[in-house]
Parts: sequence; C-alpha cells; structure tokens
Amino acid sequence: MAWLYLITAGLFEVLLVTFMKLSDGYKKILPTILAFVSGGISFYLLSLALISIPISTGYSVWTGIGSAGAVIAGMLFFNETKDLKRIFFIGCIIVSVIGLKAFS
Repeated sequence: MAWLYLITAGLFEVLLVTFMKLSDGYKKILPTILAFVSGGISFYLLSLALISIPISTGYSVWTGIGSAGAVIAGMLFFNETKDLKRIFFIGCIIVSVIGLKAFS
C-alpha cells in the first residue's frame, strides 16, 4: 500500500506544479486553491508512504515522478519543446524510479 501512496503522491505533485503554472503567480484564485490542495494531498500521501519506505527511496521516487511528470505536462499542455534530448532524459528519470522500486 505504501508504494500506491507514493505513486499517487507523485501524481499530485504533478498537479501541484501544473496548477501553480495556471495560477499565473497566484493571481487566479481557483488554480491557486487547487495548487495548495494538491500540494497538501501530495505531502500527506508522501508522509504515509514514508512510514514503511526508506526516506532516501521515497523522496527520490516522489521527486522523480514530480519532475518527469511536470516536464511531460509542460510538453503536452504548455507548448514546451519536445526535442529528443528532453524525452531521453525524462526516460532516464523514469528508469531510475523503476530501478529504485525494483531494488528497494
């Protein structure tokens, strides 16, 4: 169950940064509220996951999901560049996260 919490926390981390972008510097109220709610859920689920997953693994996986997810969200929704170098390094992050899960 801890890994489910951790993966879900990472997905809420992606929502957090996406809503931060949409909030336009916290000037728009609804995306601002959604950013804070997403962040709170993300941290709460991370705290639940860290009860049984070592902090080094848990935090690395959480930030990896958040980082890769934020880049993917930027490419899909905010017209950020989609060059092969970015895609390659996102793949490296994803493989690293899978490796941490496999060997933890």
